[in-house]
Amino acid sequence: MRVTALAFCAAVALALTGCGGSDGGTEGAATAPSAAPPTTLAPVPVVKPSDMKPLVGRWIGTADDFFQFRVDGAGVWVKGKQRLWTGTVIPEGGGKYRFSWKGGDPQVASYWGVTLAENGRSLVFAGTNQTYKKAPAKKAPATRGRG
Repeated sequence: MRVTALAFCAAVALALTGCGGSDGGTEGAATAPSAAPPTTLAPVPVVKPSDMKPLVGRWIGTADDFFQFRVDGAGVWVKGKQRLWTGTVIPEGGGKYRFSWKGGDPQVASYWGVTLAENGRSLVFAGTNQTYKKAPAKKAPATRGRG
């Protein structure tokens, strides 16, 4: 049930952000005028590593999914072996981070981002209201010197 709810919420979040893929091959066809003007996204701001430090690493969900974030702001959301989102994380301050969309900054998509818990050990993805826990950092194996 939880997996189905997660998939549904992800689909709703994607639909609300305008993720519909291509225009369905309507080029050259007569179309009805749109009530809404096309949306242009702001450019993604430069992300400072110091702003990303609390978010860096892997965050594990309960539905076979995870988020992975790097210090340069790159992020990915994976469920099973499918990437649900890949882009840039944009720090908002106060433990909130929003996600880029289609190479731009949605600026107001409060449902398309995460909020870090005060203790730094969990975060909540606003798109599904699911909590993700920080995975322990993997330590590199010790190398033995020849001596």
